[in-house]
Amino acid sequence: MTRVWKWNRPVTVREVLEDLQKERSIAYTTVMTVMDNLHQKGWVRRESEGRAYRYEAVSTRAAYAAALMNEAWSRSDNAAAALVAFFGMMSEEQRRALQDAMRIVQLPETPETDDGDAGTPAGENPASRDEPGGR
Repeated sequence: MTRVWKWNRPVTVREVLEDLQKERSIAYTTVMTVMDNLHQKGWVRRESEGRAYRYEAVSTRAAYAAALMNEAWSRSDNAAAALVAFFGMMSEEQRRALQDAMRIVQLPETPETDDGDAGTPAGENPASRDEPGGR
């Protein structure tokens, strides 16, 4: 998956093989089997190109990492304790990234209206929504 994510485009088994062979000896059939396994698991999609396939990542590396974290967290019997332990392992740079992410995903607060009922337009009776014939 690292190679597929790195190139950010559809790749062939041959391209992945040639890239991996720069670092170590590996057989074409091994890479082909791994790419097929990734396809079977739904991590890559593939399209036929002649006698070969081009493989493309289904999701980004960031989305994959997020799914792994979510899966691990959901298996905890104490979610709060798991988060505390996880945050304790983070570097300062990771904590800053977390703070940035929290700012991005936080929903803007609904402003208070003049009648003190948040989320109700000024001058509207909130109960009128629940009444037959109400707004």
